[in-house]
Amino acid sequence: MFTRLLNPPRGAFFLFGPRGTGKSSWIRSRFEGALIVDLLQPENAIRFERDPALLRALVLARPKSDWIVVDEVQRAPRLLDEVHYLMEEKGYRRFALTGSSARKLKRGAANLLAGRAALRTLYPLTAAELGFATPVAQRLRYGSMPLSVTAPDDDAREDYLRAFVTTYLAEEIRAEGLVRNLGSFSRFLDVAALAAGQTTNVSALSRDAGVSRETARGYFEILVDTLIGDWLPAYRPRARVKEVAQPKFYWFDPGVLHAAAGGLEQPMPADWDGVLLEHLLLHELRAHMHHAGVKGSLGYWATPSGGEVDFVWWHGSVMTAIEVKSSRRYRSEYRTGIRSLEAGFEGKLRSWIVYRGDEELEVDGTRVLPVEAFLRRLHDGTIIG
Repeated sequence: MFTRLLNPPRGAFFLFGPRGTGKSSWIRSRFEGALIVDLLQPENAIRFERDPALLRALVLARPKSDWIVVDEVQRAPRLLDEVHYLMEEKGYRRFALTGSSARKLKRGAANLLAGRAALRTLYPLTAAELGFATPVAQRLRYGSMPLSVTAPDDDAREDYLRAFVTTYLAEEIRAEGLVRNLGSFSRFLDVAALAAGQTTNVSALSRDAGVSRETARGYFEILVDTLIGDWLPAYRPRARVKEVAQPKFYWFDPGVLHAAAGGLEQPMPADWDGVLLEHLLLHELRAHMHHAGVKGSLGYWATPSGGEVDFVWWHGSVMTAIEVKSSRRYRSEYRTGIRSLEAGFEGKLRSWIVYRGDEELEVDGTRVLPVEAFLRRLHDGTIIG
């Protein structure tokens, strides 16, 4: 059992996160003695979807100090109306509502409790939660899902990741009826995996996947709603330089991305390790911001002429620029994007280069750090915030 850095709110909250991140385990460890409605069990999902008032009867038999957990609430969205009633009319406030997909809740215009419940996310394990003990090379190839990390060997990790991708297609997509043509979506998934971390040209990607542009847009919405990935926006200040405006799409876990792209079966392109390293760093950045309550925005910066910085965090006139390289040796050209950003930024800017080498350097005000050293500094609060 890993000690997770996420702390629960005092009152009602939604806990979203992809399957396999450990939501159920976290809930059970945090709320011993709670009433737990487990909708992962098909018979429970059918029972409560047919008779949502059953939840009201179960809760009213409990004291108001008890926690009420509804696990995978998207499987019976009408239960949210009952939760709303119990909060407003009966004074119950301690609800923990977990979900691995927001698709049905959003598309069905389900009652999201009108802001009465906080929103929390459970990410795959971070370096800090792993005690900085799991090798970066392992996390790049196999990710940070709990069952992948704790698998006895690499063969078991590969089996788990293949099953995860297959289960996602079979249960989240087919069983939930999210797409009409599973074959088209599966082809799109292959293309979206290989294009991960790049500036997203939906038109070109849709041609590669053999689907229409609007269908591809809809498929991206499904990936976001089912928490498989999310967009990283471009940083666009009012500046003299024209910046790129298109977002990039990143997957939630490098291991799942690696499996979806076919990396467990075939050699990948030469730059693939860099793609996986960017995904790992973005996961750590997002999780740290969420756990530590860091304000500000996260994005990337690029210009049409080719200047680019992989990640930028900004809060008002303060910015941190982070360039990610999979090389084991530092090269002077790694500062090119940071140098271009510095030239047009008028506030306070700190910059970091993260690489796979062993030496810590400082070059023209930019700190160059091995991945492991960067992650330690990130989680002790010295990188952003």
